[in-house]
Amino acid sequence: MINISVVVPIFNEEENVPLLCEKLNEVMSSLPKSYEIVLIDDGSSDTSWEKMLQCSRKYKHIRLIKFRRNFGQTPAMSAGFRESKGEIIITLDADLQNNPADIPKIVEQMEKGFDVVSGWRKDRKDPFINRRLPSIMANGLISKITGVPLHDYGCTLKGYRREIVQNLDLYGEMHRFIPALASWVGGAISEIPVDHQPRRFGKSKYGISRTLRVVLDLITVKFLLKYSTRPIQIFGKIGLILGSLGAIWLITMMGLHILFKFGIGTEAMAKLIKSPFWVTTSFMLIFFGVQFLSMGLLAEIQIRTYHESQNKPIYVIKEIVEPNA
Repeated sequence: MINISVVVPIFNEEENVPLLCEKLNEVMSSLPKSYEIVLIDDGSSDTSWEKMLQCSRKYKHIRLIKFRRNFGQTPAMSAGFRESKGEIIITLDADLQNNPADIPKIVEQMEKGFDVVSGWRKDRKDPFINRRLPSIMANGLISKITGVPLHDYGCTLKGYRREIVQNLDLYGEMHRFIPALASWVGGAISEIPVDHQPRRFGKSKYGISRTLRVVLDLITVKFLLKYSTRPIQIFGKIGLILGSLGAIWLITMMGLHILFKFGIGTEAMAKLIKSPFWVTTSFMLIFFGVQFLSMGLLAEIQIRTYHESQNKPIYVIKEIVEPNA
């Protein structure tokens, strides 16, 4: 068993790869621990893979994983967790906005007994409107809904104990919710400020559309954290609320009908009682709302059953290059 595995998903970062490998090698070789650096090429269309091969020949502890196509950051993380060998797994982005020099701080914090240590980009070097503001809003929402208060769920620089992540099945943008999932199984979570650098090369792969995907995955996480073993609690509550509203409305209309038969009422009341519009419209809208919500949640459960029952990963590896002996 290796002490530390550093897992880095890479997608079209040809200019950053050589400098990233140099810095990682410099930091990790200074630690008195055995280590490996696992680089995952997530279907890059530039020369990132060639640069990764050059680095693996230059440095001894680099393992390479190449996907057949671009699957996304979460599958790349999942592959890194599955294929790495370290007791502690450190993840970071390949764009060098995460500083590899912070890795010893993450390791030191984990040695205090924490299962997950999350980086906090306290002085973030990104545009405010399209990056930092959506992040602030998303972090507040995620912290509120999951009950795990972190300043920066989106920071990729994190440390995990293998026993926490080895049994996690990740989909969508779920890698950022690992602290919440870890807390659900009793993991101890910590957060420390880390350095954040402006991007020097290449283009960011993040945008507003990704924020929307994160919000949708957050709904799934909330369902999994609270209702995955007792779905009747959520569907039962919805059913009781809707059923109660329907019963109250039905009793009200029956009461109005009785009153009108005794000569109590107006012409407007008569039109309301005789009109089928209030029945068909309200109940059809309720039915479709519940139907679509149920279909979405059941589909989430079904896709997990599909992958997990077959032990089927959410990525396809084309090639693995072992460390240079």
